[in-house]
Amino acid sequence: MTALRMAAAAPRAGEGTSAPLGATPSEEGVNFSIFSRHATSMELLLFDGVDDARPARAIRVDPAVNRTYHYWHVFVPGLRPGQIYGYRVEGPSDPARGLRFDAEKVLLDPYGRGVVVPDGYRRAAAAEHGDNTATAMKSVVVDPNAYEWEGDAPLRRPSARTIVYETHVRGFTRHPSSGVGEKTRGTYAGLIEKIPYLRDLGVTAVELLPVFQFDAQSAPNGVNYWGYQPVSFFAPHQAYSSRRDPLGPVDEFRDMVKALHRAGLEVILDVVFNHTAEGDHHGPTLCFRGLDNATYYILQHDRTRYADYTGCGNTLNANDSIVRRMIVDSLRYWVEVMHVDGFRFDLASILTRDESGQPMPNPPVLWDIESDPALAATKLFAEAWDAAGLYQVGSFVGDSWKEWNGRFRDDARDFFRGAHGSLRRFADRLVGSPEIYGHKEREPEQSVNFVTCHDGFTLNDLVSYDRKHNEANGEQNRDGCDDNRSWNCGVEGPTDDPAVENLRNRQVKNLLTVTMLSIGLPMIVMGDEGTLHNDNCVGARHLCWLRQSTRPVFCTISSSVSAHPAQLVLELTPREWKRRWRDSAAKAAAYGVRPRRLSGLSSVGAITGNDRCVRQLRLM
Repeated sequence: MTALRMAAAAPRAGEGTSAPLGATPSEEGVNFSIFSRHATSMELLLFDGVDDARPARAIRVDPAVNRTYHYWHVFVPGLRPGQIYGYRVEGPSDPARGLRFDAEKVLLDPYGRGVVVPDGYRRAAAAEHGDNTATAMKSVVVDPNAYEWEGDAPLRRPSARTIVYETHVRGFTRHPSSGVGEKTRGTYAGLIEKIPYLRDLGVTAVELLPVFQFDAQSAPNGVNYWGYQPVSFFAPHQAYSSRRDPLGPVDEFRDMVKALHRAGLEVILDVVFNHTAEGDHHGPTLCFRGLDNATYYILQHDRTRYADYTGCGNTLNANDSIVRRMIVDSLRYWVEVMHVDGFRFDLASILTRDESGQPMPNPPVLWDIESDPALAATKLFAEAWDAAGLYQVGSFVGDSWKEWNGRFRDDARDFFRGAHGSLRRFADRLVGSPEIYGHKEREPEQSVNFVTCHDGFTLNDLVSYDRKHNEANGEQNRDGCDDNRSWNCGVEGPTDDPAVENLRNRQVKNLLTVTMLSIGLPMIVMGDEGTLHNDNCVGARHLCWLRQSTRPVFCTISSSVSAHPAQLVLELTPREWKRRWRDSAAKAAAYGVRPRRLSGLSSVGAITGNDRCVRQLRLM
């Protein structure tokens, strides 16, 4: 049947309702609703297949009938979950007013729960003149209730009992040494197969680098590995699924969460609400730009350019009421429907900026997030800085937010490379960074302690290089941080000298030990338990894949007491911990550190009440 005959035979579309936003299925069909303040007309496009060059049906969304306030809506009877769809939106193309409508482009639904990507996807086609239907990403209708959770729920483990393992879905299992079957390498299903490894390692939470659908072509070299270029805040990344059907990524992601929870492992998502993959004024029209550019983005004064506090070409207008609600709705969706346990917010300080880019003392979006009852038990980690110089470690707004402690990272690195004046700062970091957090009157787990993360050097790089050599990804060593505070132990790069190798191994163990035993919430990054070495090549995919041996090389971690003599075990009752904290504080004070308060007992390990369950580090 031709597309024209199918359109003629299809049931007539109805008026629909403005709420809820997105595509909402029912027994009778699907209700579609989308926000656009400045659009003049709109079409809903329905596709039979992901690679179709034209829609099977185009439904006009009549502003006289199908618009309520700034919400365009239509009900289409007979549709079912798995339906592929997109939008064409007409409106002014007037950059001087901040308006960039392009009716030739197929747009994603900002609230779409699924995304499909055609084999011939071309990012460039969304930036050029002309129709891009054949090469555009499209949204998928998803029924959020069509999944059997079998009693699963977020684990809600106290932060004092949490050890975070930052990992990348693709990189964790993509290398053949992972032992994962070829079909599931680099996927959500592949991660399920590695749960025994994670349990043996002893971590309690996996922090997944971005899994929101992102533009895999949004990078200077045309290959985006890390995922920090989102196009949807509700859909799991399609390429991380071993299933090829439109609903496969959603269900496979939930399978992964359920399996991790059964193993006692929490799931924390690295979320990017500070920018999108649409880039600067030369970038593609994928979604937000073609719906309501001036609403979704912070624009410069002349409105023709984007404010760029992210280093990625644009900045989301997070404190606008529409964008703010979208962010909170996204977080609630991932907690209530997808069962995740928490979030790490990339460049979180951007969320404090107003529509002119100025930092706000009480940014609405941050208070909306932490006061939302559905998010009350979730872990919220802030990367409390941005790419434009705003640095808020120790001063991030809110009561429940924990912070990536960048100063812990820098001071630990300085101390172990023998930097002048590092001892006093290092002593403060060991006892929970009271210089930074003492005024906040919070628990020690306010500080997320780490020495390395996905940005820049691995732990093995840190002890092998004095400077970065990030050439392998084709970006001529331009990307990556130049301030790495590393020490090569006498030789730049790989060496066969056993004395240098022994020194490097000792330094790795020193840094791991400090991360695990300092007061705060510890985080290690994928591969640092072994010998991952990528020389800071942050965009070279094969160099970022984890090569796995049958067991970690440097350490395993346990969150319960063991009497194994090879383990370094710190087992303290609350009374003993209080005494030792005071002793440590007194010693730190001898170096000029003045802790302001004893801000809790549940620090090294997981001491609450009369529990004696603590953290151990086993050094190999």
